[in-house]
Amino acid sequence: MAPDTSSTAHTSGRAPEPVGLYPHARRAGNLLFLSGVGPRQRGQQQVPGVELAADGSIVAYDFERQCHAVFQNVRYILEEAGARWEDLVDVTVYLTNMRADFPTYNRLYAEYFRSNQPCRTTVEVNCLPTPIAIELKCIAVVS
Repeated sequence: MAPDTSSTAHTSGRAPEPVGLYPHARRAGNLLFLSGVGPRQRGQQQVPGVELAADGSIVAYDFERQCHAVFQNVRYILEEAGARWEDLVDVTVYLTNMRADFPTYNRLYAEYFRSNQPCRTTVEVNCLPTPIAIELKCIAVVS
């Protein structure tokens, strides 16, 4: 029997609207690939815990609040695509300030992933498409 090469796009009704032309997730076989997930909330442009200057630059941000929001958004997408938090097998995190934010991220990650420990990669980037300090890219295995 030939392997199933079809894929299905999934869009969440609870996660924030994508900032471009892409689905929240795409299932291929038993793998679910999530597009980059940030901390915005559905229906809102303002990022939780972010204070912007008049020119749109970030004045201050509550990184811990953004982490909780990102994890919640990942959970929304997983659930609406038929997966669970425990199905995550790979997480790539993009941080805009590794030195300042990694300790908080590492602590919260350990709380959220205490029983499920997917592979993880952490990368620093100089900016993300919206005024956020964190974005996650995830892969889950769906039974």
